[in-house]
Amino acid sequence: MKYISTRGDKTERSFSEILLEGLAPDGGLYMPDHYPRVSGFTIARWRTLPYNELAFEILRMFIDDIPADDLRALVDKTYTRQTFGSDAIVPLREIGEDLYIEALSNGPTLAFKDMAMQLLGNLFEYELGRRGEQLNILGATSGDTGSAAEYAMRGKQGVRVFMLSPHGRMSPFQQAQMFSLQDPNIHNIAIEGVFDDCQDIVKAASNDLEFKRRHKLGTVNSINWARLLAQVVYYFAGYFQATDSNAEKVSFAVPSGNFGNVCAGHVARMMGLPIRQLVVATNENDVLDEFFRTGTYRVRGGAETYETSSPSMDISKASNFERFVFDLLGRDSARIAELFGPGLAKQGGFTLTAEEAERIRLFGFVSGKSTHADRVETIRALWEERQDMIDPHTADGLKVGRELRERDVPMIVLETALPAKFAATIEEALGRQPTRPAALEGIEALPKRFTVMPADAAQVKDYIAAHTDPAGA
Repeated sequence: MKYISTRGDKTERSFSEILLEGLAPDGGLYMPDHYPRVSGFTIARWRTLPYNELAFEILRMFIDDIPADDLRALVDKTYTRQTFGSDAIVPLREIGEDLYIEALSNGPTLAFKDMAMQLLGNLFEYELGRRGEQLNILGATSGDTGSAAEYAMRGKQGVRVFMLSPHGRMSPFQQAQMFSLQDPNIHNIAIEGVFDDCQDIVKAASNDLEFKRRHKLGTVNSINWARLLAQVVYYFAGYFQATDSNAEKVSFAVPSGNFGNVCAGHVARMMGLPIRQLVVATNENDVLDEFFRTGTYRVRGGAETYETSSPSMDISKASNFERFVFDLLGRDSARIAELFGPGLAKQGGFTLTAEEAERIRLFGFVSGKSTHADRVETIRALWEERQDMIDPHTADGLKVGRELRERDVPMIVLETALPAKFAATIEEALGRQPTRPAALEGIEALPKRFTVMPADAAQVKDYIAAHTDPAGA
C-alpha cells in the first residue's frame, strides 16, 4: 500500500513516512493509492472477532511496513478494557426500534477522539523509537482533539505537543482537561480567534517546509491519515453489533465539524461495508449541510462562525472534506488543486458542476442541521423516554438521523462525547448536572498552564522555535 497527495504530488510514500508528516509537500492530504476491497467472506469472518483483533485485520490492509507482530502488539496495547471500560470497546445500545447509539466516548478524555488518538500515541512512540528521532506535534482543537492528543502523548518518549485552541470558546470542562496538564512535553496555546484561525496556523506552519523539517513538525489533527484509519474500525464494529448477517445494510448519523469522523465511514463504505447512508449532521455552522444539499462549498470567516452549545462542531473549514471530494471527482488531483489550493481562500469557496454534484448520491451522503433548541429538546426527550443522557453533539446527530432515517434500515448514531463535558447545556435541558467519573470531580479548579496568543502564525512559529532546539529534540 502506497500513499499519494490529493493535489498531485506523485511521490509514493509508505505508511510510516506519512505517519509523521501531516500535510503533503504540495499542501494536499495523503490518501491510499487504492481502497482494499473486503469480500463478503472476510466480513463474515470479522463478525466474530473482538475489537482489538478486528482493528488489527483492518489496519494491516493499509499498513504493510510495520511487521505484523509489532502492529498486533501496538493494537493490543491500545484497545483494552482498562482504557475503554468494556470488552466491547464501543458497545451499542438501542434507543428505539432499529435506532442505536454507538458508545465511542469511554476512553480517558470522554470523547470519541480517544479511539484514534490512543493508537496514534503508541504508533508515534514506536516509529520514533525505530528511527531514533524526535517529533514536535502541532495541532488545533475545537474542544476534544486537544485533550485526547495530550492524554495520548503525555510522557511519550520523543514527543512534544503544541496544541492551539480558540481562547474562551471551549466548555470549562474541556479547557480544564487540557490546561490542567503540567507535563513538560505539553504546551497549550489559546488563540484569540475561532477554531478555523487555529487550523489555518497549523496549515501555514506545515506548509513552511523549511520550518517544518527543521523543527520536526508532525500533526495529530484528522489531516493525519493514521488517525482517520483508526476510526474506520468502529464502523465495522457498530455494523456487526446492529446486524445478524451481511445481507443487511445500516446507516450512520455522524455529528460533523472537521469531516474526519464521517470520512472514516466513507472509507469503510469504499472497502465494502454495507452502509446505506452516511448522514452528515451539522450544528448552526452548516457549511457541510449546505454543500450536500446544493453542491456549493462556501467557507465562512471567523465573524460568521457561530459560537454554539455543540462547540466541537463550530468549524467552517472542514480539513478532511478534501479527501472525500478527491474521491467524488474521480481522484482528479488537478481539479482538487484548483478547488482547494490558494484559490479557495481568495474565492471563499466553490460550486461543483451539475454533473459533479450528481455523483454525491452515489456515495451515500445526505445531510441536515440542528440548532440549540433542537439539541436541548433531543436531550430532554431521550432522557424522558429512556433515562439515557447524551451530550449536545450526539444530540445533533440523533436529531438529524431521526429526520433522515429510512424505513427498515437500522440507524446508528455515533456518540461523540459524554455529557459530563457540557454541563451547562445538560442543566438547561434536564435541570440537573450530568454525572462524571470520580477521578474528574473538581477538575475545573485545578491550576492551569497555558499561553494566550493572537491569531498570528509567525508568533506561534516563534514560540515553537523557542521551545525546541534546531534538531527538534
